[in-house]
Amino acid sequence: MLASFATAVPEVNLRDELFFMQLRADEFSRLDAGRHAYLDYTGSALYAERQVRAHASLLSRSVFGNPHSENPASLESTRVIEQARAQVLQFLDAPTEEYAVIFTANASAAIKLVAESFPFGRNASLVMAADNHNSINGIREYAKRADAPVHYLPLDAELRLDHPELYLAGWLSSERGLFAFPAQSNFSGVKHPLSLVRRAQSLGYRVLIDAAAFVPTSPLSLRSVPADFVALSFYKVFGFPTGVGALVARKSALARLHRPWFAGGTLEYASVQNDRHLLRPAADGAFEDGTPAFLSIAALEEGFKLLDEVCMRRLNTHVTRLTGYLLDGLRALRHRSGSPLVRVYGPTGMEDRGPTIAFNVLDRSGRAVPFSNVETRAHDEGLSLRGGCFCNPGASEAAFGFRADETARCLDQISDAGFSIERLSECLGPEVPVGAVRASLGLPSNIADVDRVLALIQSYSEDSSTRLLSLSAH
Repeated sequence: MLASFATAVPEVNLRDELFFMQLRADEFSRLDAGRHAYLDYTGSALYAERQVRAHASLLSRSVFGNPHSENPASLESTRVIEQARAQVLQFLDAPTEEYAVIFTANASAAIKLVAESFPFGRNASLVMAADNHNSINGIREYAKRADAPVHYLPLDAELRLDHPELYLAGWLSSERGLFAFPAQSNFSGVKHPLSLVRRAQSLGYRVLIDAAAFVPTSPLSLRSVPADFVALSFYKVFGFPTGVGALVARKSALARLHRPWFAGGTLEYASVQNDRHLLRPAADGAFEDGTPAFLSIAALEEGFKLLDEVCMRRLNTHVTRLTGYLLDGLRALRHRSGSPLVRVYGPTGMEDRGPTIAFNVLDRSGRAVPFSNVETRAHDEGLSLRGGCFCNPGASEAAFGFRADETARCLDQISDAGFSIERLSECLGPEVPVGAVRASLGLPSNIADVDRVLALIQSYSEDSSTRLLSLSAH
């Protein structure tokens, strides 16, 4: 144990710890073989070797064809797709009679399906959390095009939603349309209250949850949290395949959407001569544009098998333990003067937070070290961290203390010359950080990974005599 951090490794169930150690050795040995500490699970999960082997075996012994036919190869693809739909519903504890699964390219494409089809207007507003990935923020362009009111729910000092129920109830009842928010922030790791789903619905809103950052490590039950729409990407859940996401939607909510176009696979018929078409009645059929990625969808089965073996609650306990250890370690780091070495954005404790931590390294004057500097040093040490604003401008602006008027002035000033982080930072001044470092944990993560991150950050201390000792004991 490293006394320099004055923080202990949290207690652990020895059986579970041995399970995750063995799983890492069996399925993620490439990490330790390459001395790679991967802490970007909010960006993407890592695939287990068994997933790749199983998929290769399936493809080598099977014949799959375009599912829009009745020949044997097509029917086999259809069978695999329908089986995957059932697995997605089971994963989200979604009643089959109430929910449909629409396969998309990713969570962004799932969100766009709702955005382009929702009946926005002056009597159907859009309400979003200020803490949202840009995939959600982009919905506002559809809402504004329809002259719909657009509102944002503000954040408090911990980057949590600030009295969201009061705001949701405060806007005109005659204009309530769609409410969209993330179950877990991809910036700070904050878990926003899922109780907002039922409350918003009781006020007349349809509710869209961005679950992309939440479901990789936390169970979600649509029986308990009956959202109208849920968007997710499977590469964030179990690493493989990429290019497959889903919109999981209540069938009654889908019936209120209006597709702005049609494409192959969504139609019963289309006539060029008569300028007419008829969408398929099935919820998934009317919304899945073109041919589903049937070869990739076939890979989902092994991913779900892996998560069943791991057990989502055991995984959640595992990453929560490691996140607490990392958070305590970051907060304990100091310069020789006693000033903090790190500023953490969002909650400084573990209540209602996931395994994602955004922070900046501080110099001895308290100014943020550019995130690109930390990224470069991490790269040289074989660590995968992420730097920037993480496609979440609302949480970034709140975290870094951007003033709207100053930011607008700078954006106007640098737009003609070409936007860059460096130019924005120069305009806002040295006291305002532009971007942060993000560390996020997942299934294969272990204490040694976390200690390597802490050692990296400790290297920025002016007191070289207190740098970390060898971590080989872990």
